[in-house]
Amino acid sequence: MANHVRIANLATHLGEEVVIKGWLYNARSSGKILFLEIRDGSGIVQGIVAKNAVSEEVWERAESLTQESSIIVTGTPREHPKRPGVYELDVRDLTIVQLTHDYPITPKEHGIEFLMDHRHLWLRSKRQHAILRVRHEVVRAVRDFLDNDGFILADTPILTPAACEGTTTLFELDYFDEGKAYLTQSGQLYNEATAAAFGKVYCFGPTFRAEKSKTRRHLTEFWMVEPEVAYATLDDMMVLAERFLCFIVERILERRKEELTLLERDISKLEAIAPPFPRLSYDEAVQMLHEAHLAGKLEHDFIWGGDFGAPDETYLAQQFDRPVIIHRYPAQVKAFYMEEDPERPEVVLCMDVLAPEGYGEIIGGGQRMQSYDRLAQRIAEHNLPREAFEWYLDLRRYGTVPHAGFGMGIERCVAWLCGLEHVRETIPFPRMLYRLRP
Repeated sequence: MANHVRIANLATHLGEEVVIKGWLYNARSSGKILFLEIRDGSGIVQGIVAKNAVSEEVWERAESLTQESSIIVTGTPREHPKRPGVYELDVRDLTIVQLTHDYPITPKEHGIEFLMDHRHLWLRSKRQHAILRVRHEVVRAVRDFLDNDGFILADTPILTPAACEGTTTLFELDYFDEGKAYLTQSGQLYNEATAAAFGKVYCFGPTFRAEKSKTRRHLTEFWMVEPEVAYATLDDMMVLAERFLCFIVERILERRKEELTLLERDISKLEAIAPPFPRLSYDEAVQMLHEAHLAGKLEHDFIWGGDFGAPDETYLAQQFDRPVIIHRYPAQVKAFYMEEDPERPEVVLCMDVLAPEGYGEIIGGGQRMQSYDRLAQRIAEHNLPREAFEWYLDLRRYGTVPHAGFGMGIERCVAWLCGLEHVRETIPFPRMLYRLRP
């Protein structure tokens, strides 16, 4: 009896009779030969059904197939005579598991809202497959880098009693008799606790921001990896972020060039990513934006003290052929826990890493506040509930040390690597301001 083989593994079964279990992606006919594009999740293979090589019953079944019908095919794989490394399947038998009718996503062009409404089916397309395989490789590279660099995975809670990144972007819910709880904006506060236990840790999971934003860079639910290191400084984090991103880019170029080619990604731009990354202080970045405005390159002048918007980040990133690190932002635009620069208390020891080609911030982080008294003061200044942060203050009561970390959003990283216009295609089921289904 023929063995069930995945399409991705056909090269090791040439000349053997195998069974493929999958779906019909597309089909065309040339008289007495049918060409069936069969997919099984691992790849697509062309199945050739010759009328004179199969029974009449098998031929009739093959002729009746419709797009996305589920099928089990028996045949013999061989290498394409004119395309080395490409394989075909000479079909001997075919069983229909289900004959599909009126599959909604036909080969014609469809609008993005229609495709998003049918996201559960759109995932079956070649483009979406390529994007999500790149995502898978990014996730694997993230774990490999951190695991091999001495980090311990320490997962953090999704339900939290207080804000991490600001109270205006919280998803709130009732938590039994305990009052209000919130979907996590970041695992970073809990990371600081586990870093004090293990030295080098990371968390990796979904995070939530109730931002009423409709830009191409925003999702309300996204995945973030957050390393945190005890006895580390802002400079240490800039070096770590640089090594981290270079490792991910190299891994994608090594293992996912086929997917990048299908997406028509300009691979040369990724091949240019190498250390060292340019580093600009916030002050230097503001000066660049001001000069660009005077030269007529930016519509609005940028005033010191604000946070960069998308046009500002895009302009700054476009000046370089690799990610750029901007550090020491004003304290007023960053989270309450950021350590102040001892030489300039109005700025904090933080950084953002902006991806090239206009993809904006993909990493944000910095050094955390070390002093118990100063942190307690900052919590009060931000009108945060002291009781919800007593455990966090304990980390400064008992063995406080300099420590630092950062977070990287997986979806923005994938959008950059794939050269996508919008982050909505970088996650299987995106959640956006006006998108909760499917």
